[in-house]
Amino acid sequence: MTEIGIGLIGGGYMGKAHAVAYAAVGAVFDTALRPRLEMVAASSPASAERYRAAYGFARAAADWRVLVADPKVEAVIIASPQETHRAIAEAAFALGKPVFCEKPLGASLADARAMVAAAEAAQMPNMIGFNYVRTPATQFVRQLLAEGAIGQLTWFRGEHTEDFLANPDAPFNWRCAGRANGCMGDLAPHMINCALALMGEISEISARIETIHPTRPGPHGPVAVTNDDHGQVMARFASGAMGQFYFSRAATGRKMGYAYEIHGTKGAIRFDQEDQNAVHLYRMDGPEATRGFTKILTGPAHPDYLAFCQGPGHGTGYQDQIIIEARDFLRAIHTRQPVWLTFRDGLAVAQVIDTAFASAAEGRWLSVPNG
Repeated sequence: MTEIGIGLIGGGYMGKAHAVAYAAVGAVFDTALRPRLEMVAASSPASAERYRAAYGFARAAADWRVLVADPKVEAVIIASPQETHRAIAEAAFALGKPVFCEKPLGASLADARAMVAAAEAAQMPNMIGFNYVRTPATQFVRQLLAEGAIGQLTWFRGEHTEDFLANPDAPFNWRCAGRANGCMGDLAPHMINCALALMGEISEISARIETIHPTRPGPHGPVAVTNDDHGQVMARFASGAMGQFYFSRAATGRKMGYAYEIHGTKGAIRFDQEDQNAVHLYRMDGPEATRGFTKILTGPAHPDYLAFCQGPGHGTGYQDQIIIEARDFLRAIHTRQPVWLTFRDGLAVAQVIDTAFASAAEGRWLSVPNG
């Protein structure tokens, strides 16, 4: 086995998840490359040192440029704000370093296109962090669909709904400003990615995007919210199947409402991330009187489950999805072969999101660009 020096930019919510994942991935998956937590960078010397001590990195930096340029940092993990993604990725690729970037790929479609161009010009391993499609359950659903288990796909319904801004009295924070931080920039990309993974290319959409609470309490009075709280999208997939989506950060009672339902000519599938270790499968077989949805609990027979637990139904969790991502990124570096999901997959999501905003502004159906 060979060590590889990991540099992490951003030590907050996702930074911690990645730090834990790279500390554990070698033991979980017996990877050929074994991560060495070399350096973590944050926005100040104090916060960088705090993350270093908490997560077990060897060194800390208050400037991401120092981390990217350091020769002992051999792969870069971007878990910083969206507006920083492009500059970091371009700098790392210019030095011949692989990059893993948290979603969304950039703060704009232009950023996403530039990052794909930089990755492909450098011919460096690159991945984007859409972790929810890596659950054993959703990987299993991809297998079922590929095998034709429910026949020709005719309809998809997807949602990503949470309620962290459902209360109108919740104070103004950074999530309430800037398009990239709104619901369509934050939550929608996950389910759009899921739909692309399960159903294929989206050819056209019609969207409506709204702000439910136009102001939120601030320290000196109400502050204007400058981005969206929820949105709905009608879609047509390139296959001909129809689809519909709903995204909300104000969906009262929903905590992790990443859910989808798929209909086919021979059956149907349901999944809800709030019960992430179960898939509900309906097969149009046998007599009508005995047909019904079967609840399938994930276990060692399903993708990537056995590495975590030998017991069926015991379940995997959120952190395990990040460990699977880490395994995939290390594999891409080791083999020098693309491993799904790459920056180009992130660009595909960005194109759908950008088209949704244009559709909402123009009030009509629009085609989604491809590439």
